[in-house]
Amino acid sequence: MNRGYLMSNTRRIVLLALLVAIAGILHVMEGWLPLLLPLPGAKLGLANIVSLYAIVVFTWRDALYIAVVRVILGSLFSGALFGPAFVMSMGGALTSLAVMTYSYNRFRGMFSVVGVSMLGATVHNIAQVVFASILVSSASLLWYTPYLILFAVPTGFFTGAVVIYLLDKAPMQLRR
Repeated sequence: MNRGYLMSNTRRIVLLALLVAIAGILHVMEGWLPLLLPLPGAKLGLANIVSLYAIVVFTWRDALYIAVVRVILGSLFSGALFGPAFVMSMGGALTSLAVMTYSYNRFRGMFSVVGVSMLGATVHNIAQVVFASILVSSASLLWYTPYLILFAVPTGFFTGAVVIYLLDKAPMQLRR
């Protein structure tokens, strides 16, 4: 079912472009924030707010478009385009997007938006460690996974709570 059926195609494209811009800005700005914990690579996942919002309001294809363009733009602006950080970021974004989309659409009654967000944050961190291990050809980095999972749960909760807040404030045309 196309969730964007209530709006014109031009309006949908403009909204998606705005969401890409917001996600790209959040992606870059998050790189400027100091680490809250002594965990290298641990981030708040602010750009994932936009991805989860797109899953709920638009279609998975729109959310995929936003995530891919966000990672490309964010990596371009941070000087990491096609480097290891890009591979890890894209891998984490695509993996978490797939899991969030599936869990939101398949298990909506079991998982709230916050639960979907926490699951997505956890999978994102696991995927990034796996991609990092592949990039350096060493499984020894996998020891880091439990620490990132512990960080993913509260950040995923925060991200999901922000999405719920935004959904409450969204115009009726954007709600399901």
